[in-house]
Amino acid sequence: MLVNIYFKNMRSSEKLKSSLENKLQKYDKFLDSETKVSATFKMVKVGVTLDLVIYFNKNLIKAEETGIDGSNAIDLVLDKIDLQLKKYKSKLQIKGTESIRYDSGNQTIDTDGEEEKQIVKVKHFALKPMSPSEASLQMELVGHNFFVFLNDETEDVNVIYRRKDGNYGLIEPEL
Repeated sequence: MLVNIYFKNMRSSEKLKSSLENKLQKYDKFLDSETKVSATFKMVKVGVTLDLVIYFNKNLIKAEETGIDGSNAIDLVLDKIDLQLKKYKSKLQIKGTESIRYDSGNQTIDTDGEEEKQIVKVKHFALKPMSPSEASLQMELVGHNFFVFLNDETEDVNVIYRRKDGNYGLIEPEL
């Protein structure tokens, strides 16, 4: 497993790094040696937030939690990761999906006299063909309410989203 650990708004801590790396070793039996893990520790008012992303089999699992300290944040995030891996393992029928990659940005949108809104996060991701059912599973694994993907049948960009009734909706744009 290739682990990259970052620290924002706080000093780097070898103790946190080694603790996270040791606890991630329990996933070695599920994930191959080429699996990439990105972890970002960030100091916030109420403690430490850990954002953990695991890229594997061209999929990703992401969890973010805030704990009273870094060690507590690690435990909380790994509890979430455990649940997502169990869910993934039970539905493991996906092949050829692409993981999401994102960068943050800070752009302003003019809203004609209303409170000024800002774009606080910009996500970049590669579109790889997949079926709507594969996209719905990817959406569940990421924990979002929608997912943008390239439909492998129509070769168009589609959006799948979770409806209030718990079912899914599919948006197929027309030019």
